[in-house]
Amino acid sequence: MAKIILSVINNLESDQRVNKVATSLLLQGQEVMVIGSRNKECHAFSPTYKIKRIHVFFKKGFLFYGEFNIKLFFVLLFSNADILLANDTDTILPNFLVSKIKRKKLVVDLHELFPEVPEVTNRKFVKKVWTGIEDMLFPHITHGYTVCQSIAEHYKRRYGMKLGVVRNIPNRQTYKGRTDKLKYGDKKIILYQGAVNVGRGIEWIIDAMPMIDNAVFVIIGDGDIYNDMTKKVEEMQLTDKVIFLGHIPFSELSQYTRSADLGVCLLKNQGLSYFYSLPNRVFDYMQNHVPLLATDFPEIANILNTYGTGTLISHYEPTFLAETIRKILVQPIDHARYEKACEHFNWENEEQTLLAKIKE
Repeated sequence: MAKIILSVINNLESDQRVNKVATSLLLQGQEVMVIGSRNKECHAFSPTYKIKRIHVFFKKGFLFYGEFNIKLFFVLLFSNADILLANDTDTILPNFLVSKIKRKKLVVDLHELFPEVPEVTNRKFVKKVWTGIEDMLFPHITHGYTVCQSIAEHYKRRYGMKLGVVRNIPNRQTYKGRTDKLKYGDKKIILYQGAVNVGRGIEWIIDAMPMIDNAVFVIIGDGDIYNDMTKKVEEMQLTDKVIFLGHIPFSELSQYTRSADLGVCLLKNQGLSYFYSLPNRVFDYMQNHVPLLATDFPEIANILNTYGTGTLISHYEPTFLAETIRKILVQPIDHARYEKACEHFNWENEEQTLLAKIKE
């Protein structure tokens, strides 16, 4: 039995990927500790594995990242672990240093191309810092995995890294039909679930809603532009057609997803991280037999073109979006397509790569 410490910079509550990884390792007989931060209000959270959330005085920005990484370094330094598992570039440095000091194995889980996310890629100094950290450390990392083949190939070209691919996919579950967790009379449910951040296309759907009758747009999650989006809805007088539910624990999320008639995953091309992305909500909708309206980016398109579980678009004018959504909402669902896709895309298949990377 190995003692494994996973570290991630968020507060753990909404991170489905970290939860799946930690749970899989625990079920394999490993001793697991997950370290996160207290950079925002923390709700009750009691997973089967051990957790530790580091208190930080600074809640965002450069000082938050600096404070968290310094504190994480000392927590790791004085912890007993056989394997350190760093999630993303913003936890790499303390994990790398402690792995060298204590001669422990380091594994990285790269959820995205960190210097290319919208919050970073348009800020020259910030991007330079994170790119510098990757340039300094990544050529020396020998164990790791990422979320899709495109990102794995990018890091192989840039640093010679040989990363496995462990996609953000839910556990295999039997589809039990729709729920009425989300019910607004007889209106159809258009659902966005995930971080309410820049570049997620949420405002595009809001702009189209005045032209979509007998439907509501439900937004589950919070993030950097949550307040901006609620203000936009109020100014457009759409509070009866756009519903914000805020944070929902991932343990409860499937009940909400199965209420939806359409899931959306629209992304702006704001850097390679989004262009190559394969968000977990793509698979959440699939597992719950919810048709997907998605941006025609390569990783998402590969899945939808193969299994026919959604519609791809590449422009987002309100009238076009409204017409596309109206057409999708009246189409019958071919449940056999979703069942076939879920036989291939499930966490039980993905975790085999994860376990191989931990053991190699």
